[in-house]
Amino acid sequence: MFFKKQDKRIKIILLFIFLFFIVIICKVFYIQVFEYDKLSNLASSLWSRNLPIEADRGKITDRNGVILADNITTTSLVLIPNQIEDKEKVTTDLAKILNVSYDEMKEHVFKKTSIERVHPIGRRLSYEIADKINKLGYNGVYLVKESKRFYPNHEMLSHVLGFVGIDNQGLSGLELQYDEYLTGKVGAIKYYSDAKGSRLDLNEVYVKPQNGVNVELTINYDLQSTIERELDNVMDEYKPDRALVLAMDPNTGEILGMSSRPTYDPNNYQDYDIETTSRNLPIWATYEPGSTFKIITLAASLQEKKVDLEKDTYYDGGSIGVENATIHCWKHGGHGAQTFLEVVQNSCNPGFVVLGQRLGKETLFKYIDNFGFGKTTGIDLNGEAKGILFNLNKVGNVELATTAFGQGVSVTPIHLTV
Repeated sequence: MFFKKQDKRIKIILLFIFLFFIVIICKVFYIQVFEYDKLSNLASSLWSRNLPIEADRGKITDRNGVILADNITTTSLVLIPNQIEDKEKVTTDLAKILNVSYDEMKEHVFKKTSIERVHPIGRRLSYEIADKINKLGYNGVYLVKESKRFYPNHEMLSHVLGFVGIDNQGLSGLELQYDEYLTGKVGAIKYYSDAKGSRLDLNEVYVKPQNGVNVELTINYDLQSTIERELDNVMDEYKPDRALVLAMDPNTGEILGMSSRPTYDPNNYQDYDIETTSRNLPIWATYEPGSTFKIITLAASLQEKKVDLEKDTYYDGGSIGVENATIHCWKHGGHGAQTFLEVVQNSCNPGFVVLGQRLGKETLFKYIDNFGFGKTTGIDLNGEAKGILFNLNKVGNVELATTAFGQGVSVTPIHLTV
């Protein structure tokens, strides 16, 4: 009886041991098959280090492939503090080459970190400075490739293109609007070190950076060059506070050229005040369309059959009263008797007041709204806003209206007159 009880206990113990080993085997299998990549990456991160290699930002070109925003290769300083043997000497020599104080350089060399990017004094180094650092041959002192944005045409199209920061992030214009596409994926040179940071004698792994996507604009370089030249001529001759030009293909809505003054060089945007760099006048400025808006009043009058251009007549005495205001014709004494076709040909202000009165306030503003005034175009530039339409208390002719719309290329008269 005693031995039978012992045999039963042994069998139970062996069963538990067997089940225990089954559990262990299953766990090992799960780790090796399902958790391998995760655990391998975690282990690798403990003894591998990456020296970053910046990707090139995508280029920006005109419609014919002319490069408007490019990249140039520069070098930046990266330190591995644990690999630096004589930190005092390295600090002294680097401070001298970079023309900074010993204390400023010491903050980087003595920093308790695995990798230290020397920012900003070690960024975008010139060839001469990078060569001096390279000749030192110090352990733990590395020079890595970086890409710097370059605008070969300098001030041309500056407000449209915008500019980037020191880390190649878009801060303005198309650089900001399409930053997620233009920004590439950083690569690296992966090396291995022990727990103390000392470099191990293992082969390095090169991870190639992925460049950003190129962006092609509807801009025509030749037309844009003409716009820039003529704006410079206007500024030299008339000395205005500001000037702007917008050129559009009226059949497609494509922007062929756009520029304004004052302007700036995006290569050195930090040398200009924020008003100069941020105000893209064609989409930001508020202005009155003037007589170019008469085509809207005319189109509405024709559609509503409020006028027969050849049969209906109007006598222009030189002015017309609307509420408490007097609207004058641009021609002193007026144009006299005219058909409404001649009113249009002569751009006669009082004649258009009459057309506005025939339409009435509600109908006129319905057409103004249908033509898109007071709405944004959705142009792919930051800074466009909805404007305010007309003062509804003063209707009869656009010459009376208080206009604060058009903070963008949504102002139809500009489209029509380009």
